[in-house]
Amino acid sequence: MHTQKPLLPVHARRLAAWCVVALLVTGVAAVGVWLCVTLKSAVTPVMLALLGTALLGPVHRWLVRMRLNKSLAAGLTCAVLVAVVGGAGYIVVTALIDTGDQIVASLKDAGKWIADHFGVATGDGVTSIADNAKSLLGKFGANAAGGLLSGLSLIGTLIATSVLALLLTFFFIRDRDHARGLAYAIAPSHGATIEAMARRAFEAVEGFMRGTTLIALIDAVCISVGLLILRVPGAIGLGALVFVGAYIPYLGAFISGAVAVLVALADRGFVIALWALGVVLLVQVLEGHVLQPVIQSRTVQMHPAMVLISLTAGASVAGLLGMLLAVPVAAAAFGVIGELRRRYPPEPEPEAGAGPGPASGGDG
Repeated sequence: MHTQKPLLPVHARRLAAWCVVALLVTGVAAVGVWLCVTLKSAVTPVMLALLGTALLGPVHRWLVRMRLNKSLAAGLTCAVLVAVVGGAGYIVVTALIDTGDQIVASLKDAGKWIADHFGVATGDGVTSIADNAKSLLGKFGANAAGGLLSGLSLIGTLIATSVLALLLTFFFIRDRDHARGLAYAIAPSHGATIEAMARRAFEAVEGFMRGTTLIALIDAVCISVGLLILRVPGAIGLGALVFVGAYIPYLGAFISGAVAVLVALADRGFVIALWALGVVLLVQVLEGHVLQPVIQSRTVQMHPAMVLISLTAGASVAGLLGMLLAVPVAAAAFGVIGELRRRYPPEPEPEAGAGPGPASGGDG
């Protein structure tokens, strides 16, 4: 019996099918991003609470193993979170305020030095950036009285977001064991798969938060000690800048390291600037070849190109907050994809000429 030949070859049909899948996934992702941006007042506390839960989840588990009540352990964990975040924020902000004017002035001097010695427009650009930053700070202080209502509104929003994130962190930490039942309630037939995907995603976020925080602390201490030895002004503030920038992979380290070298160039000269550059590069090599392989969980290892793409996408969607959340969200997504690939491996394609056919045998 004659069979009708397909209109398109098999490769074209496969390509069309993958295009349809890509369009569907892109459409769903676009709708999800649009919903997150529209509901950012509710999404932001949830994301911050998840990051806090990932960071201090081991503390709660340790307290529970010490036979503390889950609610009491969750309350103590949230108190530790407030102490850690508040203490770190106070140290970073104080260091940057105390040395901010000195760092800005040094950047301006470094721009002039580059322009005088190399005759390029880079110095003008750095000087303009420094002037604009200082002008912005001055305008903020001068207009504080005039913009009192808007300032109070911003402070109120930040306080409300922080309190809501803290409360959500408490409930997430205390009731994280109930997530398994929620997965089976949403989809009884696929509860195990949903639970496994959620676990892999959360493990990726845990690995990112714990590893990045420890690496940021080590980088900041090492660079601060190096700059103090070189007697670079504002070393503590520069170390605080390194700590904050470490949460934005690659880009944050590059910017904070460049600022440290420029400050050393302006105040201590070309030779000390080279030494400062050596300190920054040594710390980066230590981070890339020792700290990240040893400390960072394998669940969050992504190609640098994917990290940069995630940072760009996060910045375009939500600015600085998007850049801070982009990598953990991408790590969680890669964890989910990895779990799906493990549970549903691709079927091996049949070899050429191995298709079904009539049984072999002679006619006699």
